[in-house]
Amino acid sequence: MKIKTKEATYEEMLTRLDKAADSKPKSIKSPNPLIRKLVYSLSKSELKKANFRYESYDMDKLDDDEPCLILMNHSSFIDLEIAEYVFKDRPFHIICTIDGLVAKEGLMRSVGCIPTRKFLTDPKLVKDMLYVTNKLKNSILMYPEASYSFDGTATPLPKSIGRLIRMLKVPVVMVRTYGAFHRDPLYNGLQIRDVDVTADVKYLISKEDIASKSPDELQVIVENEFKFDYFSWQLEKGIVVNEEFRADYLNRVLYKCPSCLKEGRMKGKGIKLSCSNCGKTYTMLETGRMSADNGVTEFSHIPDWYRWERESVSKEIDEGSYKLDIPVKIGALVDTKSLMMIGEGRLTHSINGFHLSGCDGKLDFSMTPKASYSLYADYYWYEIGDVICIGDNKVLYYCFPIGDSDIVAKTRLATEEIFNKI
Repeated sequence: MKIKTKEATYEEMLTRLDKAADSKPKSIKSPNPLIRKLVYSLSKSELKKANFRYESYDMDKLDDDEPCLILMNHSSFIDLEIAEYVFKDRPFHIICTIDGLVAKEGLMRSVGCIPTRKFLTDPKLVKDMLYVTNKLKNSILMYPEASYSFDGTATPLPKSIGRLIRMLKVPVVMVRTYGAFHRDPLYNGLQIRDVDVTADVKYLISKEDIASKSPDELQVIVENEFKFDYFSWQLEKGIVVNEEFRADYLNRVLYKCPSCLKEGRMKGKGIKLSCSNCGKTYTMLETGRMSADNGVTEFSHIPDWYRWERESVSKEIDEGSYKLDIPVKIGALVDTKSLMMIGEGRLTHSINGFHLSGCDGKLDFSMTPKASYSLYADYYWYEIGDVICIGDNKVLYYCFPIGDSDIVAKTRLATEEIFNKI
């Protein structure tokens, strides 16, 4: 999947920004039944390739015409196809990132998409969701993690989920997928593996539970559902991933060598992950475990390796040595017409937050560390490249690092750790 881009000057971006500010908000309408049937048909075809099946638990408690909040973990693009297949008879709206509507807003809104900006406070979004459940009497699909998992474990959830459930006052359904991460992990560059995909669909929280429990209690219920480790699941179930490209770009996640402690020198290719600094190599086994080709295997479990990287980042922050300072290509999004590529600049990140400068000195944007509990960061974003996205409710800046160093995962870890510390 690609996104429409346009070369533009900084001044052209400001002109579009002014026009976007003056435009009227788009009204929300129920999903178009004909478009949904088409999406269902396409989804069914794709899911057949993954031998998809699902199990339902207590779903008879939900009336056929009763609105609900559908929460789903986020592993890959197949998640949306699963939702369209499972809930084909239930009108629902999808909370999605605004860049998903670029150059196809009419189509995406007819499917039921409600755009928002990842990890940024969006008061309008709550109003839109209330309108959907109270006025349109439709359901809502939401991926509360708001981002794909990097290492096969859950990403942080917003602490407002419990409050949101209390406001909506509709039953909550949970969808947990299995195999979706291993079929198409984000780091692997859109290379599909031969892995079956299944899902559990569970009636999680009733109206009575919502009325009797506090927002904090509801938050705990949801957070407990978002505890998983797909690499452990793979080992336990004996799932074999034998593709010869399974370690391609694994360095995006495992960017730090546990042997020599150098960062940005790892390379994932084929079934191997190697460090160009010390020469140590690891094999990614068919079971998903890592095994050193020589010497000790510091981390056989990928989430343990990733957790160690998080701890290393946290230590740097505590010591005051953490700092990101890289050249980037800059894309700006102010509407859904196109992503404007406005030039190059420099992105820095520290305990004080993000700072982006560029466009011959015309661009100067800062984002405080309190602005977001996590970071919109992605690999091979719309087939352009790895990206870090910062911004506000007026404009989003998509920063594509220039060079080969893997900094996306570390920057997301640092954003989360800094937010937690302050």
